[in-house]
Amino acid sequence: MPVYVLLSRLTAEGRKTIRENPERIQEVNKEIEAFGVKLLSQYATLGPYDFVNILEAPDNRTIAKVSVELGARGTVEITTLPTIPMNEFVATVKGK
Repeated sequence: MPVYVLLSRLTAEGRKTIRENPERIQEVNKEIEAFGVKLLSQYATLGPYDFVNILEAPDNRTIAKVSVELGARGTVEITTLPTIPMNEFVATVKGK
């Protein structure tokens, strides 16, 4: 199944929500899984992004739906990156 990296930045409203209810993160994770997406790993980060999420989804359409649904709430801005497994990347570069 394809793997995606979601880089997330909280909005002012999102920071307020997390400060008042840190468990909201786990609730959102359950909502993500309801779309048929598996959360592989999740990190809080320092710097330009607040969270890095590694997800497995059936296809681009599914992950696009997740990104739009979460972003439409106004609490988070998401950059979604599809990934290529390294062995596939190397094979592609080699022309195989």
